[in-house]
Formats: sequence, structure tokens, C-alpha cells
Amino acid sequence: MSLGYAEKLSYIEDVGSVGMAEYFEPAQVLQEKIEQLAFFIRKSKRLVVFTGAGISTSCGIPDFRGPKGIWTLQREGKPLPGASLPFHRAVPSVTHMALVELEKAGILKFVISQNIDGLHLRSGIPREKLAELHGNSFMETCPSCGAEYFRDFEIETIGLKETSRRCSDDKCRKRLKDTVLDWEDALPLKEMGPAEKHCREADIVLCLGTSLQITPACNLPLKALRGGGKIVIVNLQKTTKDKKASLVIRGLVDKVIEGVMNLLSLQIPPFVRIDLFQIILNQALSNDKKYVNWTLQVASAHGQKAALPFIKSVDVSFLDKEDYKAAILNAQPFRLKRRTALNKAFEMVLKISFSEGCGCSSIEVDVLVDFKVSSDSFSFDRELIFQKLREKAIVESKCGQNAVIERILEPRSNITQYAVVTNLVQYSKGYNKTCPESLGDNGHLKKRKRSVNGTKSNRKGSE
Repeated sequence: MSLGYAEKLSYIEDVGSVGMAEYFEPAQVLQEKIEQLAFFIRKSKRLVVFTGAGISTSCGIPDFRGPKGIWTLQREGKPLPGASLPFHRAVPSVTHMALVELEKAGILKFVISQNIDGLHLRSGIPREKLAELHGNSFMETCPSCGAEYFRDFEIETIGLKETSRRCSDDKCRKRLKDTVLDWEDALPLKEMGPAEKHCREADIVLCLGTSLQITPACNLPLKALRGGGKIVIVNLQKTTKDKKASLVIRGLVDKVIEGVMNLLSLQIPPFVRIDLFQIILNQALSNDKKYVNWTLQVASAHGQKAALPFIKSVDVSFLDKEDYKAAILNAQPFRLKRRTALNKAFEMVLKISFSEGCGCSSIEVDVLVDFKVSSDSFSFDRELIFQKLREKAIVESKCGQNAVIERILEPRSNITQYAVVTNLVQYSKGYNKTCPESLGDNGHLKKRKRSVNGTKSNRKGSE
């Protein structure tokens, strides 16, 4: 069983100074400071953002030192609040998505985060422009080749320990490790190096939702001062770095950043989450070669034994109801075994029901099976499909859009991988929508044929 979010965080934070008071600027003062921050950002050439737990509280993830923070409640002997959503279904906040737009606009150069919730990466911040100082609860890494795997499920360990999965590179295959730090773990050089570099070069380090108490991370923003840069702090609690800051704003981070985006005439983009799953059909001839014994499985794109947390159940029905009996698969592995005459083609309809936290209840996928007909393996351009799915979801203001992204045919198995939109969150009214032209309702794009022994598929993560 994976560790709870609060339990994970207890390993990586300092429990000093809990229960700090929160302060709110008067409305007029707050507006004046928002305007000043917008002015700073408009003039900035090297903006770096440094984030803490306060940017994720609106996502349903508690902070530490606030009135309802984890350590405040523990100190008072009160129970921790129940999560409004499963941790793996948390969606980015207004602030997360505003940072994505600032990065796309060329204004934001780098993000440094102390959070382990993975929401910066899931929101769309490029990995090369992000330092996750304390790790990521959804990330595994290969200690040998350095490959990273961003999962749709929580990694079951913390403390840079080995997990149950291996690197997908056939030349490597080393056991993967989690990335969340334990007490004795030093901040990784892979994250600290770029973070220090960008802070030294920054003309503004904007600190959002952090009390700046955890060393050595809290000293990173100070490096900007040596090069003539400014520090700006947006936090409801006082910090030990307030006196070093050119501007301190006591206000809700989302409200402040939303005001800044309005003044910069920038829209906050929608969040569209795309998850992956695969439908696997294994087959074997009976001894008399008249029948096919086959197994259907709906599995994670991260591996057949990996968790598939966003799918609750699979209902399997057949168009030929006289010969085949429907089935309901309520638990992982979602697997169905049947026998069919070799010359009998048939069509299944899979109703895939999604778990709590997904934006739609279910989708239906048609699966045509003909064991006497063979076809080639193929793959599509993933990024193009993801782009078209996002655009279609935004235009239609709903989720559930899906498309095939790859099919791998082997002597006794057929693996088809799907992408599906499972969440859509709109932050700005009247967001500029672009209608996709090349992705129809059936999700078909022009195929790139490939041989079974061609380029291996990239299954290192889902969006």
C-alpha cells in the first residue's frame, strides 16, 4: 500500500514553527501590490518562481503551518482533514496553470518547487524548466541510465528506494527507484544545480505559498540578490526572508496571480488531463485447432501489473448476444477468459467506468476480433494526438474523448494503447478555443506502419 501524502511529507519537512498566524492585506493595499507585481513581471527578463505547499491548498492538498495545516492539527491533537479527492486525481490550481501560460509566453524561465504532488509537471511545465527539490510522488527514475517515468499512480516507496518495476530500455533493465527524499537524504544535485544557476541569473525570484523555512532550499532565492535581482514573496504567513524582499504580499496566491494575469492581458489556460490504458488480447489454439482460447485484459500503460487507479470497472458486452455472455469486471486485473471457434469473428463493446475524481463517468470502446485476419503494427504521433484531444475537449467543454495511439501485434497477442481525456478544468471564461480538424469522433489519424521489431514504444508515463 502506498504511503499517504501527509505521511510522505513528514519525512521531508522541518516541524519547527508550526501553526503560524495568517494575515490578509486590506483590499486596496492588495490591489496596489498586485499592480506592482504585474509591473515587475512585465519588465522582467529572467523570472524564476519558487513554490511551496501554499499553491496546492486550493487543489485539496493541505499545507503544514496554516490554521488547517498538517502540523498545526497534529500539534493540537486534531484529526487530519479527509481528502476531497484521491491524491492521484488532484488537479492543478489557478496558479499552476498561470505559470504554464507565463512559460509559454517566454516570461517565466524556470520553476523551483518544494512540493512532491507532481502538479507542476502534470500542469504542463516542461521537465527541463522544473526542479523538484524534494522529489515527486508519481516519478520513478533509473539509477543507471537516468530515465524518468511519470506515473498516474503514487509510487509505493519513499527515500530513494527500489520499486517493483524496471527500466523499459532493453539494454538497461535496472530496477527503478522512487524520487521522494527521506530525512537523511541530501537535496539531489540534478535538481539543485539548475535551481542555483537560475536563481543566480534571475532578475526576480517570485516565492509563492512558502514560509521559506526549510533549509537549504529556502536560501536559494537569496542568490538573486547578489546579481542585483529582486525577491517577491506571496504568502499568508510571515517568513524569515521578508526583510530581504522588494515586495511582500499577504494574500491568497490564486487571487494574487489571477489579478496579475488580468493586468498582463494573459489568459489562464484550461487543464486537460490525458491518461493512458491498453487493451490486451492474448490467444492460443486448442489442441484440436478448432477453437481459440483467448484472454482480454484492460491494463495500465505502465505495465500489465501496474496499478490502474483511474478505472473502476469494465463491462464487457457482445453484439452477438446469443453466442456470448456479458461480463462485469469489478477489480484489477480487469481480465476475461473465453473460448471461440477459430473461424468466428465477433465484436465486443467495453464500457470503461472511471474512478472518483475523473471528469466523466465512462466511455465505450469497440473491439473487433477476427483471429483469422492479421494486420500490421502501427503507431501514431503521440504529441499530435494529445494536442488534438486537448483541443477537442476544450471545444466540446467535456472530457471522455479518446484515440488509439499504438497497436503492437505479436504472434499470440494484440496490444492496443489508448489515450483518453479524464479531466477538464476551465479557469478563464471565453478562453480562445481552437477547433481540431484532423481528429474525428473515432480518434483516427493517418497511421505510420511499423514492424513488430521496429522502434520500441515509449511507455514511460502518461500525461
